[in-house]
Amino acid sequence: MTETAPRPTLEAVAARAGVSRATASRVVNGGDGVREPLVERVRQAVEELGYVPNQAARSLVTRRHDAVAVVIAEPETRVFADPFFALQLRGISKELTAHDNQLVLLLTEGRDDHARVARYLAGGHVDGALVFSLHLDDPLPGLIRGAGIPTVFGGRPDWHGGPEAAVYVDSDNRGGARAAVRHLAGLGRTRIAHITGPLDQTSAADRLQGFRDVRGDADPHLVAESDFTPGGGERAMRELLARRPDLDAVFAANDLAASGALRVLREQGRRVPEDVAVVGFDDMLPVAEGTDPPLTTVRQDIEEMGRIMARLLLRRLDPNATDDPPAGLVLPTTLVRRASA
Repeated sequence: MTETAPRPTLEAVAARAGVSRATASRVVNGGDGVREPLVERVRQAVEELGYVPNQAARSLVTRRHDAVAVVIAEPETRVFADPFFALQLRGISKELTAHDNQLVLLLTEGRDDHARVARYLAGGHVDGALVFSLHLDDPLPGLIRGAGIPTVFGGRPDWHGGPEAAVYVDSDNRGGARAAVRHLAGLGRTRIAHITGPLDQTSAADRLQGFRDVRGDADPHLVAESDFTPGGGERAMRELLARRPDLDAVFAANDLAASGALRVLREQGRRVPEDVAVVGFDDMLPVAEGTDPPLTTVRQDIEEMGRIMARLLLRRLDPNATDDPPAGLVLPTTLVRRASA
C-alpha cells in the first residue's frame, strides 16, 4: 500500500520563506500590506513546496469563493444540443480560468428548478452569477435579485419589474436582422419570409423587429414563429410554403432554424439560392459551413460575448475597481456571405 505524502502546510511555507505565518497567510490570500521582497519569497516557497491553499479557510479571510454561477434558463436537452451555448460557455470559461475562478453550471428544467437555483445562489456558494437565455415571464431575475449577488445578464433584459440598471451584454440583433433582409432585397427578392425564434426572448423579438424595419408592409403569412431548433425551422418552413408557395427568400432567426428550413426546401424540390435564397443568424461555423449549400448568415461573436460577460462580472467583484461597468453593452454584427444567398 503506497503512503500518501503529507500536504505542505502554511507553517511550512512560512518557515521556507523565513516569514511569520500571518505574513504568509496575507500573501497566499491576496492581502495587502506586505513588502514586495517578502511577497516574492512567499510565492517562491509556495511553488517549491507545491502548497495549495485551503479554499474554505481562504474564503473566511477574503470573503470570496472564487466561483461564479452560470445560470442557463433552458433544459439540458436544449443546452447540450445547441452549439450556441457551448460557444458562450467556452468564452466564459476562458475568462474565469484566466482569473483563477471556477465555473458552476446551473440549468433549469422547469419551474420547480427556479427555487433550487435561488437557494443555491443565496447560500453563499458563489461570488456572482452570469445568466442567459431568459424568457419574458421568467421568475429568475427576481429570485436572483433576492439572492443579493452581483449579476450580469446575457441578452437585453425586458422582463416586468426587472432591475432598471441591469448589467448585460447583447448583440445588435435588430441591426443584424435589417442587414440580412436588406441583403435579400438587394438580390431582387420581393417575397421575403421570416422564421422567428421564440418571441418571449428579446433576441428573437429584436430580430423580428429588424425584419419589419425593412419589410414593414410584408404579408403576415410570410412570418412563422419557431424555437431556434432545426425541427422548429422545418415546421415553420412547411407552414410558410403552404401559406405562400411563391416565396422567394427566407430570413431565419438563427442558423439551426435555417438548417431545418434548407432541408424542407430540398425535400420539396426548391433550389437554393436559385428559387429561394436563405439567410440565417449566428454564424456558428459547424452549422453554417455544414449546410447544403453553405449558409449566408449574420455573425455575432458568441464566444466573445461570454468573455465580456465574465469580464464585467469580475470587474464588479473587484474591490479595487474604480469604475462601474456599463449598464448595457451591445456588440456589432456582420453579414457573412456564402452560397445560400
